[in-house]
Amino acid sequence: MDAQNRSRQEYAARINRVTDYIEQHINDELTLDKLANVACFSPFHFHRIFTAITNEPVNAFIQRVRIEKAARKLINEDISISEVAYNCGFGSVAHFSRTFRKYFGVTAKEYRKFEKAVFAKDGLYFSKNGQLRSKIDQQYPDFRNQLCSEEINQLNHSNLIFMETKIEIKEMPAFNVIYCRHTGQFNKIGEAYEKLMKWAGPRGLLKFPKTKTLTVYHDDPAITAIDQVRQSACITVENDVRTEGEIGKMKIDGGRYAVGRFEIDVTGFEKAWNTMCLWLTESGYQPGEGYPYELYHNSPEDDKNQKFVLDICIPVKSL
Repeated sequence: MDAQNRSRQEYAARINRVTDYIEQHINDELTLDKLANVACFSPFHFHRIFTAITNEPVNAFIQRVRIEKAARKLINEDISISEVAYNCGFGSVAHFSRTFRKYFGVTAKEYRKFEKAVFAKDGLYFSKNGQLRSKIDQQYPDFRNQLCSEEINQLNHSNLIFMETKIEIKEMPAFNVIYCRHTGQFNKIGEAYEKLMKWAGPRGLLKFPKTKTLTVYHDDPAITAIDQVRQSACITVENDVRTEGEIGKMKIDGGRYAVGRFEIDVTGFEKAWNTMCLWLTESGYQPGEGYPYELYHNSPEDDKNQKFVLDICIPVKSL
């Protein structure tokens, strides 16, 4: 590997550490000096490098992650707007209210009145009744793209949106994983897996079937613009692993999850996630803290029908 590629990978690794730190401390005061120290850069260089790698200034990234977390809480949790504001790192309700309206074009109170996204179709996200959900920087609501109830019922009846499967509440174990981060379109995650496997293989870390493979979702695509949605291609590791370059490490918390088993090809992921989200609205549970993830039980290359066998796991808590 030449010096340019080594440098690029090292910079990406340091910025990954920073974005992980921001997620874990989103309620805290996040100063430029503190984050530069996490990245082992001087403050002068840090914010320029962060912007170059993420295409987003660090303060804009922090504010967006906070406001997206707030949007999820407004939809999923029965707590006051002031609690949402302070739980997401805003110093005052007034600051939160101005920021929320800037991003979504409506007040937090108005946003809360709209139903949560349950299914996706053609890259758009809808409530159970066909109401289009807004993402950041989208006009809200755009009723021209809204599906009517008759269309929703027809699609549901013909199994074009949802699938039949068994979904259970399970206690899932914690996983120590190494990862390669991907940002953007879902169908590009394979590039991150290719990098991860090429790095892990020569180091003796691929011990299938003991080694588990997971895709972790850091953002809600019903809220976050698709080119900013972050995923982590992961494999489990038994011991602490010294990572480098684009390969990082993190822990996926154990606990109570809604778990659905699916056997699908590459076109079935949207329907599988739609099915999980619909079930959740009728289950008596709400999303909990932590990351949703896909846990794979096979490699489609080893299946004669090229199907994925996987569990979709969503952290939950009681309503």
